[in-house]
Amino acid sequence: MASNYLKELEVALLAVQRAVRLTKRVFHEKAKGTVSKDDKSPVTIGDFGAQALIISALKANFPHDEIVAEEEPAQLREDAALRDQIWELVRNTKLDDAAAEGLLGGSIPDVDAMLDLIDKGNSKGGPRGRIWTIDPIDGTKGFLRGGQYAVCLALLEDGQVKVGVLGCPNLPVDDSAPLTADIGANQSDDEGRGVLFSAVEGQGAMSRPLGTGGLSEGKTISMKPITNMSDASFCESVEAGHSNQSESAQIAQKLGITNPSVRMDSQAKYGSIARGAGDIYLRLPTSKTYQEKIWDHAAGDLIVREAGGQVTDTKGARLDFSVGRTLASNSGVVAAPAVVHGQVLDVVQQVLGLK
Repeated sequence: MASNYLKELEVALLAVQRAVRLTKRVFHEKAKGTVSKDDKSPVTIGDFGAQALIISALKANFPHDEIVAEEEPAQLREDAALRDQIWELVRNTKLDDAAAEGLLGGSIPDVDAMLDLIDKGNSKGGPRGRIWTIDPIDGTKGFLRGGQYAVCLALLEDGQVKVGVLGCPNLPVDDSAPLTADIGANQSDDEGRGVLFSAVEGQGAMSRPLGTGGLSEGKTISMKPITNMSDASFCESVEAGHSNQSESAQIAQKLGITNPSVRMDSQAKYGSIARGAGDIYLRLPTSKTYQEKIWDHAAGDLIVREAGGQVTDTKGARLDFSVGRTLASNSGVVAAPAVVHGQVLDVVQQVLGLK
């Protein structure tokens, strides 16, 4: 009988929840009002710390699985001050629930063990076996400005996404809260914010409030049926370098969409459309040579598809996570409710000159 991925889901949810505790502490203690991108920036500290905590949980529970993660620790081995800052955060970040903390394997013993764990994110990916993908802070600038960012974790098995989890500390817990124009900036993790999205292949998608101990109860989420395209809204990246915003505007016009696009960082966009707070997510290529990273899309891809959506590239092909650390065989992303995905894709291809 095939695995139903219950343990993988629980470990992934708790690992992301614990990592989010670290990123929130970094934001409140080190990042508020900071836009520094130097080597000791809050993003660097948060990225390495969150990655160490997640890999620790994965290796404690699934020691033979491979891991594709964004960061590698050479910089930390050369910079004692940065290493010590990260180690202080890692060793002091725990879940409030002893059983949950125990399931994740407990504390990392020392700073050398932390560096060794970060090293284990160096898998090349590929079409065979079980491979986890981690983006410890997806949405760098969103994190720094107090906007949207996500801690992202997904399990691939033979190139297919089986489990996906997104921790979005600054999104509203309420699944019915509509996306507002300011959602991409000046948000906070005050009461009523902080959500965990998750999905297992063939088992639907869920959301639950982010907590500090054991897991809160989850609710099934689904994409909102679009009955009138003119009422639809779509999400895109804040950064113009991440998606062609002028082409997005042309697509919206051709589809008859009159609502302004909602711009926010990170895979929070996937979670938002999966629960019906938004409808369509477009990421249009800005360069013919740029390759998306698998950790930027794996969890969101599954969550949207399990919530009743379809996710393809701009040519209509499913995202292919089996070719390595990047989506080398894909170009751009079009995510929409399954019923209207073909209509959206058709207009995308017209505007991009692919038809």
